[in-house]
This record gives sequence, structure tokens and C-alpha cells, in this order.
Amino acid sequence: MLWTIWLAYGAFYFCRTNISAAVPGLKESVDAGGLGLSATEISYILGATKIAYATGQLLNGQLSEQVSPRKLLAIGMLGTAILNVLFGFGTALYFLIFIWACNGYAQSLGWTPCVRVLANWFPVASRGKVIGFVGTGYQATAVATFLVSGYAAQTFGWRGALWVPAGIMALSAIVMLVFLREHPPSATGDDFEGESPAKLGPRNDPRNSVWENFLLTISNPSLWLLGISLGLLNACRYGFLDWGLTHLKEVQETGVGLAALKYAVLPLGAVAGSYVAGWATDRFFGSRRAPVTCILLVALALLSLTYDYVARTSMPATIVLLVCIGFCIYGPQVLLVGTAPADLARRGTSAAAAGFVNCLGYVGAASGDYFTGRSLDAYGWERAIFIWAAWALGAAIAAGLLWNATADRGDKQV
Repeated sequence: MLWTIWLAYGAFYFCRTNISAAVPGLKESVDAGGLGLSATEISYILGATKIAYATGQLLNGQLSEQVSPRKLLAIGMLGTAILNVLFGFGTALYFLIFIWACNGYAQSLGWTPCVRVLANWFPVASRGKVIGFVGTGYQATAVATFLVSGYAAQTFGWRGALWVPAGIMALSAIVMLVFLREHPPSATGDDFEGESPAKLGPRNDPRNSVWENFLLTISNPSLWLLGISLGLLNACRYGFLDWGLTHLKEVQETGVGLAALKYAVLPLGAVAGSYVAGWATDRFFGSRRAPVTCILLVALALLSLTYDYVARTSMPATIVLLVCIGFCIYGPQVLLVGTAPADLARRGTSAAAAGFVNCLGYVGAASGDYFTGRSLDAYGWERAIFIWAAWALGAAIAAGLLWNATADRGDKQV
């Protein structure tokens, strides 16, 4: 089940991160085969998918408590593949905004069903390592996405960055449908290496109404702090993911395929960060997620301050720095998006909690795309990347307010 979830959620990134390889083509003039869009216009496309994703996370977090995760994943995976194909046929700005917004909603059907399945299968004591391991999946597929979409864009034009990953996504959906099981065969706790039901923590209860789950979620102050921290982190994170490949192509004056090859090292660092962060919270902090989150976010802010200068002066140093940035982005991101909400959810509503936190996170991501685009048109790359660093520092402050927060391992509310 762990490997199935690893692949199923990781595959979503083939039809999400691939947009970064299409952005240079969207900016190029019509004569050069692009669409001639400004950075601000592209920010509308990127921001639309984040707003739709945020809305979907809020709604689907509740829906995932009621509807089969397997069905939701199938709809999301096949839907995002189809929408990527449609986006590749687009030329008008408003059509592209609409289709990529729809893609954001389809993408939002991925994470919360996975969190519900993981919460059903794994106890609190190992959840940091488990969700950290799943986090390595969407980093590994992000590496593959940069390589596949980058060279597809170079070979077939910017539309290739949409169409080739869509085919991979459709195949991954078939694999998920064959192998995914939503819960262990026994509900007694015997399937968890001798763990008692109390140690597993509250189980998801589909008998709760959507309204009850929603009230339990929004009345939890810890989830608001997690969401604020994730929103600021996502603003920085999608600066690097959505715009970073274009930045590297422009400042190093290279082709999109070669820029994608260099930029693919960022998810490699993220693979290590995703697992190490979860392991460190369980090993050194008694499953408290905030300390590791806060430390890595401060490091991310410092690294971001140096990135533009390094990218303009040294290719080897740029590659090393991207690995470190990937580590510091995705260590805290995995903790904020899955592990911490699952820990701090009330009455076991882990999917609803994850959806709410992710909703706030992608409101931050959409705002980040807008301000990045406006800053690029007005001031250039250096100012935009300094803003990314400020967002990372703000995320660290919000996470630090939960320094001593711990998971509920029993049936009482947290």
C-alpha cells in the first residue's frame, strides 16, 4: 500500500510541475512558436490553478471522509491527464486560465484521499517516516517531470510539455486502480505490528457528517497556524517550481532542455529532505513536527537570498544550491501538508484537516504567483527572489508558534 500511494500521488506531479517547462514557450513571441504572454499574464494562469486547488482541498478534504479514496483518485488522475491535453491545444489567455484552473481542481483530488488511506494503515508513532517516504515519491516524479517535460518542450515545442506527461499519468491511474486497498483487512489493530487501537490514534469515521467534520476542522487553532505557515512556504516553493526553470534559462542563456536537466536536481534534494525531516521528528523530537519545520524554513530563507547571485556566476554552485533548497523546501512541506495535520486533527478527521491546511497553503501559493509575476515585470529577478526569501522566514515564524504541539494518540480531542 505504501508503494501504491507513493506512485499514485507522485504521478500527479507529471501533470502539475510540467507547467514550468511550458512557461518559457508561453513567454516567447508568436514568431518563435510561443504565445507572447507577459509574466503577469502567466501569473494569472498559475494563480488560477492554485485557487482552484485550494478550493478543491477544502471541499475534497470533507468529501474524502465520505467517498471511496480509490474513486476520487481515479477521477483526479484521469481528469488531470485530459485537461493537460486540452491546455496544449489552447492559444487564448482566458481559455488557458480556465483549463488550468480545472486542472487545479482535478489535482486537488489527489492528496486528501491518500492521507485518509495512510491514516487507516499506519500508527501515529511511524506516521512521520511513512508520510515522509510518500513525500519522496512526488520528488522522484518531479525529477522525472522536469526531464521528460523539458526535453518534450525542446523536441515538440511547449505543447509537448503537456501532452507527454499526460500519457504517463493515464498509465499510473491504471496501476493505482489495480493495487490500491483503502484499509487493512482487520480493524482490531493486529495488522500494525502489534500496535493497539489506542496507539493508532483516532480512526476516520465516515459516520460523521460533512458539517461536523468541517466544524471540528475550522475550530482547531493549530490547523490555522499550519495553514498560514504552509501558505507562506508555498509562495516561496512555487516561486522556485513555477518560475525557477525560466529564471535559470534566462540568466544562464541556455535552452529549456538543458535548463530542465540542471533544475531537476532540486527534487533530488527534496527526496532527502522529505524523508529526513519526517524521520528526525520521530527520532529526536518525540514526533513534534514544528521544530524541524522551523529550522529548515529559516535555512531556506537564507539560501534563497543567495540564489540569484549564485545562478548568475557559477553553474556548479547553482546545482549544489538547488539541491540544498530542495531539501529545505520539501522537508517542512511534507510535514505541514500531511504529517502535522494528521497528528493534530480532531476525532481522526485526518483527510479533512489535511484538506483545510492545504487549502490555506494554496491560497498562499496563488498569491505568491501573482506577486512574483508583477515583481518580475516591474523589477526583475533579484527583487522577486528576495521576496521568496521573506515568505520562507514568515513561514518559519508561524510554524515556531507550534513548537511544543504533539499528536493525540487516544480518543480524546486535541
